[in-house]
Amino acid sequence: MGRRFCPGKAIVPILRARRFIRFSLALGFALSGAALLAGALPAAAQTATGRETKNALGEAAKMFVEADELRYDTEKNNVSAERNARIYYKDQTLEADRVVYDRNSGRVYAEGHAKLTQPNGTVLHGDRFDLTDDFRDGFIESLRADTPAKPYKDVLGAQLPGAPANTDAAGTVTGTYKTYFSAPRAERIEGDTTVFDKGTYTACEACRGNPDKPPLWRVRAKRIIHKNDEKMIYFEDSSLEFLGIPLAYAPFFSAPDPSVARKSGILSPYLAYNSQLGAGLGIPIFWALAPDYDLTFTPTYYSQQGFFANATWRQRLESGEYYIRATGISEQNPTVFPLAPFGSGDKTLRGSFESKGQFYIADQWKFGWEFTLLSDKWYLNDYHVPSQTLSSNYFSETTSTVYLAGQGGRGYFDLRGLSFEGLSSHDFQPQQPLAHPVWDYNKTFDIDPAKSFGIGGQAELDFNLTSLSARAASFEAVGPRVLDKAFGLYDICTNYVPGRATGDCLLRGLGGDYTRVTAEASWQRKYIDPIGEVFTPFAFARLNGEWLDINTTNSYTFASANGSSTYSNASQSNFLGNRDASFFGEFIPGIGLDYRYPFLAKTSFASMVFEPIVQIVARPNQEIGSNSLANLDAQSLVFDDSTLFDWSKYSGYDRFETGTRANYGAQFTMNFNNGGYANLIGGQSYQLAGTNSYATPDAANVGLSSGLDTRRSDYVGAFTIAPNSIFSFVAKARFDVGSLAARRIDLITNYNFGSLTGSIQFANYQAQPVIGYDVRREGLGLSSRYKISDNYFAQGNIIFDMSRQFYPGALIGFTNPGPFAIAAFGLGAGYQDECTTFSINYSSIYQDYGSGSLTRNQTVLLQLQLRTLGETKVTQTFLNTTALDGVKY
Repeated sequence: MGRRFCPGKAIVPILRARRFIRFSLALGFALSGAALLAGALPAAAQTATGRETKNALGEAAKMFVEADELRYDTEKNNVSAERNARIYYKDQTLEADRVVYDRNSGRVYAEGHAKLTQPNGTVLHGDRFDLTDDFRDGFIESLRADTPAKPYKDVLGAQLPGAPANTDAAGTVTGTYKTYFSAPRAERIEGDTTVFDKGTYTACEACRGNPDKPPLWRVRAKRIIHKNDEKMIYFEDSSLEFLGIPLAYAPFFSAPDPSVARKSGILSPYLAYNSQLGAGLGIPIFWALAPDYDLTFTPTYYSQQGFFANATWRQRLESGEYYIRATGISEQNPTVFPLAPFGSGDKTLRGSFESKGQFYIADQWKFGWEFTLLSDKWYLNDYHVPSQTLSSNYFSETTSTVYLAGQGGRGYFDLRGLSFEGLSSHDFQPQQPLAHPVWDYNKTFDIDPAKSFGIGGQAELDFNLTSLSARAASFEAVGPRVLDKAFGLYDICTNYVPGRATGDCLLRGLGGDYTRVTAEASWQRKYIDPIGEVFTPFAFARLNGEWLDINTTNSYTFASANGSSTYSNASQSNFLGNRDASFFGEFIPGIGLDYRYPFLAKTSFASMVFEPIVQIVARPNQEIGSNSLANLDAQSLVFDDSTLFDWSKYSGYDRFETGTRANYGAQFTMNFNNGGYANLIGGQSYQLAGTNSYATPDAANVGLSSGLDTRRSDYVGAFTIAPNSIFSFVAKARFDVGSLAARRIDLITNYNFGSLTGSIQFANYQAQPVIGYDVRREGLGLSSRYKISDNYFAQGNIIFDMSRQFYPGALIGFTNPGPFAIAAFGLGAGYQDECTTFSINYSSIYQDYGSGSLTRNQTVLLQLQLRTLGETKVTQTFLNTTALDGVKY
């Protein structure tokens, strides 16, 4: 005969108080055993009854029971909590329709929607729990274990194996993941080990509409052993299933459990194939040596080249972090690579050493470095070694630096040394400069009118010191490029005519030592009159000092069976004069006024602003003092709407405007009520008096053919429209002042039609032989991505070299390339969900390696990421070389 208690009501008088105490203690012992089985878990709840018990160490531990009914069956000698039973013990929660403690057998049973929530967030579901009274051993029927969500990054910031590449605006991998175990029967051993008989493991969520449907992938094993003390999962007699179909078998493998961010062991292997390297297999081995540092060693074997080693050390300290990477190989078959200067065919020992670090040494101050040392410049590309110092936007090179930088609210300090290594066959390393150092400082501050006799406004100080050294000068011919006869790689300028060498050649880089110091102070203040006119007077003063010690002794000869060519640093004298060491100094003060008068209008669909702009800048007719004509940091001069109202339109410190110049134009802006906008701006620049610096060539002819080298400049304009979040269009152009012919056009379109996104870019620049561009530069680029569904996508891109038709010569095999010669293109497709990322990509890029050859680099990349298990990559690369007939780039 059973007795029943209803929480919140008085105890039935027929039951003695002593029996209730015995019931509470018995249930308490049973439930404390359950706590030992599950481990510690946080939980908080209101309870119906409570009792303080002792754990195995004699420490006090409170147990709370909450249920609709509490029952003690005297005939069966058991106690139970029934209907919505909930037990709280040592930060864990056990829930079930019914929890029973059998006093005869000393076992605890939880049945009916049983669920145990552990301290780390793991939730164990089962049809029935059968456990010993200390909960260290037992069985669970129809178990399903759900682990808590975990971030994709480990504690050192590295992306975990198999994590999908979801990124935020800063490029940081974001998101979390969960994992799932299941088995028809599981056994708990000594409170530490769980054995899943005929178990499965996956990171894929069950299909909500059909939970019995197999997930995209899962590991099915005869036994899955989860050891909590080791934080490891062992799979015996296992197979990898996709959609319930077994595709791969492994008699045994292991992996860290989902709670581990970093665990020593073997990571997922990868496969690769390259026509020069052969088939390759790499097996990364990871050592988590301490919470703040680790080591990854990846041995790779290539069938044609042998053993390739890659080791990376990472460490995070209190104030920053750094890493060191070393790679290398002793090649078995170096002859598959071209001989120098087209490749590394004469080298067998090749490798790289790289490091990057950054430390915050004080508030707003940081110190860091980046460097890469290479056995040869072809190494990174040949072995596809990723490098943090690699830049390939326009030129393929590595940049090594050490720096000290500070950033304040309205100022910055940056001191760094730099070295460069060119990675293409066209690069001649003695021409690469070493910067020792480059120092920048800038500070902007407000002036209080009350303390400055009513002057007020804003002042700015700007300082730059640049010191460079290079062994060899860099020349380039005006008009069609003249390359060396030996290899067709290097610019050789031979048509020297005393007194007018700058009309035949350009001096791109100095051979020798060069140091320049520039200091500039400026002031401006904005005034708005009662009718809305905006007046901004400004003043500035610029002091520039240069020291040159050019090298006139070094000379370089390139020779082969095709011929030979020589050039000498002594030819720099044609540009800079016959002097070894010289100092130059110049001072340029200036004043000016910027005037704007915005007219505002409001309509039912948009607000409009029309704003005429006039700017006058007055400087001396020419610089006070002299300069060297050397120009190393201001060779990129683009005159467009973004530079129209700059006080000086040069891109660097080596050049500055002189004379008096007027810049004028207008802009019209519409801001639509839906958040879209449109803007139209246009204008012109006019040299009113003094020397037009843009018509005065320096050693690189910068300024000529810029649209600013005539008294009245070319017209520049831009139109931007983004009526909504779906579409945007930008057009920039420069038009000849006399004929209105387009000299420079840039068109950019971006679209986002939900599932279809992409961009179209077009550029057309008139030939500028006087600065080295002897043919028109024209190109078209298209890229798009189509989201077929929530999980499937396809993407593609293509770049047309529309200038190839103007090159002097024709591609053999492409006798008539026409205006749409393909320079590069790529296609890709893939699948991505919460547990899997699969993609296949193909790319084809034409690269000029010189000596009359154009190489087509084709790569196929197959990538499969199974979250938490790892990532597999298969890469196949083919190189096809096409001869060129007289083509020189």
